[in-house]
Amino acid sequence: MTTVLLVDDHELIREGLAGVINLEEDLDVVAQAGSVAEALATYERISPDVVVVDLQLQDGTGLDILRAIRAKSDKTGVVVLTMHSGDDQIFAAMEGGASGFVGKDAPSQEVVRAARHAAVSPRSFVCSGLVGAMMRRQSSESTRLSEREHDVLLLLADGLGAAAIGERLYLSESTAKSHIARIYQKLGAANRAQALVTAMRTGLLSSIRPNGA
Repeated sequence: MTTVLLVDDHELIREGLAGVINLEEDLDVVAQAGSVAEALATYERISPDVVVVDLQLQDGTGLDILRAIRAKSDKTGVVVLTMHSGDDQIFAAMEGGASGFVGKDAPSQEVVRAARHAAVSPRSFVCSGLVGAMMRRQSSESTRLSEREHDVLLLLADGLGAAAIGERLYLSESTAKSHIARIYQKLGAANRAQALVTAMRTGLLSSIRPNGA
């Protein structure tokens, strides 16, 4: 039997989850807690197999509990449950050593599946939104401009060509052209106009002051 500690500062949510989890023959909610302090004290007392913890608590976060548990044990499963299932929260849970991440808008059986996984593979992270989050992070990183490329982009927005950009930044014309080519590649642009439009849309440029083609 897998023992489970539920942590959430809303009693109704805890009771609802406990009701769902206790319907499973292999899972047993043996304790509940409503705060970080209560959760850690209860964890020390009962050493549950799995902790299902809300991300936002009145005296801290579920990540505080996660880190405290991981500092002592790699064998305890920790499932982070949250209303705020954005990419930052997913990566924070994964990097903190969580076993799983489930949004509160997910079906209750997803919590059950995550708890079972956490009991068997506490250091293997599962999250239904992980693939999308990874793709968005990779896309963001691939379009990030270096400081020098951003300088070149600003001069492109001012209408300067490669030779003038090189002169302004003390670069050879060929080096300036290489920077421009990389900017186009990162922004998925075929020319200056497309690059500037994309840069505006993504916030790389707050304003464009075209002085030429």
